[in-house]
Amino acid sequence: MKVGVIMGGISSEREVSLNSGDAIVKNLDEKKYEVYPIIINNKMELIDKVKGLDIAFLALHGNFGEDGTVQSILEAVNIPYTGCGVLSSAICMDKDITKRILRDENIETAEWCIVKSIEEVDYCLIEKIGYPVVVKPNRGGSSVATAIINNREAIEGAVKIALEYDKEVMIEKFIKGDEITCSILKGKMLPILAIKPKSSFFDYTSKYADGGAEEYVVELAAELHKKVEKMALACYKLLKCSVYARIDMIVKEGVPYVLEANTLPGMTSNSLIPKSAKAAGISFGELLDIIIDSSIKERR
Repeated sequence: MKVGVIMGGISSEREVSLNSGDAIVKNLDEKKYEVYPIIINNKMELIDKVKGLDIAFLALHGNFGEDGTVQSILEAVNIPYTGCGVLSSAICMDKDITKRILRDENIETAEWCIVKSIEEVDYCLIEKIGYPVVVKPNRGGSSVATAIINNREAIEGAVKIALEYDKEVMIEKFIKGDEITCSILKGKMLPILAIKPKSSFFDYTSKYADGGAEEYVVELAAELHKKVEKMALACYKLLKCSVYARIDMIVKEGVPYVLEANTLPGMTSNSLIPKSAKAAGISFGELLDIIIDSSIKERR
């Protein structure tokens, strides 16, 4: 089977994508697959580079990789690909749309607002949401251009930075609590991981630097575990995810709040899904096998 590992891309998460791609290439079983590392530098070269593949293993992150664009191109040329489909990818990439869907189904998520310019910032509304708030690109990832803001004076600067990465910026209530992540594989939840960043929140450095955060399997109280699992699987279903995804949450005083859904989670040595799979007795190589097999069935 010819497997092309698609990495790189044109988003702010290109470096993370390259690291994910390298890790996937190294852990794919050479006895089962002909592995082709494929680095994408622009949108135009994708079709030529995937010709002849049996499946494209997507290691892309951010715009053009995680937003349904690449998925739609691959469907157009009849190349199966790993992970979630076009619609799910597009929905989950847009944090505002994701939160609206979750809110409509009474799934807890922090209060928020969206702005497209400095002029649209409604300071009265932000006061109602309550400081501190998190300012971030609406369609961003890996906590790029994300900041926790404690007062009105710092809002404008944070919004300006976020607007350099996206046309829309989310201003969201910062919930101080215990961060957890729920990895979903084939519609079932893997062991829950707790995340203890060394900085004030799980930022870019915490996610990808060695020692940037402590991540470990956590045993929640039985009632809370059931609540978290129910919410994670409900998100997976509501957002039309398939094959695998990761649902991030904050637990405050026994109440879980959904932060976001990731349809192409990182696959580096520090990434959360491989750690969660390992805790379930699934090696990195076995995880990749499951993703490939399940994705082929899903695309059929």
